[in-house]
Amino acid sequence: MADNNAEKATAPSDDTSFGFFYGTLMAPEVFFTVCYRNGRPPAAIANGHVFRSAVLPGFTRHRVQNQEYPGIIEDDTPGACVRGMLVSGVTDGNQHHLDYFEGSEYERRTVEVVLDSASDDESGSKVTEGSAPTKKETAKAQVYVFKYPNMLERREWDFDEFRREKMHKWARAEYTFEGPF
Repeated sequence: MADNNAEKATAPSDDTSFGFFYGTLMAPEVFFTVCYRNGRPPAAIANGHVFRSAVLPGFTRHRVQNQEYPGIIEDDTPGACVRGMLVSGVTDGNQHHLDYFEGSEYERRTVEVVLDSASDDESGSKVTEGSAPTKKETAKAQVYVFKYPNMLERREWDFDEFRREKMHKWARAEYTFEGPF
């Protein structure tokens, strides 16, 4: 999210229209601000995206040093996983804005996530890392993987803390991300 001059592909690497978000973009207000420059878009736009709780196995989430946002890295430790939101209806235009927002610190990849049918927590509330969902429904999604593991703190990034203390800065209309829209 620091260097937005990254050279990125403008279309998803496959036919998926799902994004898996594990940080600031778990909050619908932030997702909509990035994709539509409006944290509370009209219902016709908002209803085109469904947010569902999901788990990405084989990764861990950490706070990026001196930043308000996290990064994920691959982790082969048994039980390693990241809880986040699977968002449907991600268009090529949305993906373009998301690529720009994430910048050169991240690499977009296609992954398989497990939907958490047990809770379907659309609020993004903190759920304990490492606890597996009860039902195994999966989906392919685009995710942003942090490229510089040495820039990550050892501690977990806390979504509840972000919502409480920082989100108001990330979900305002005037918070633009430079570049073409």
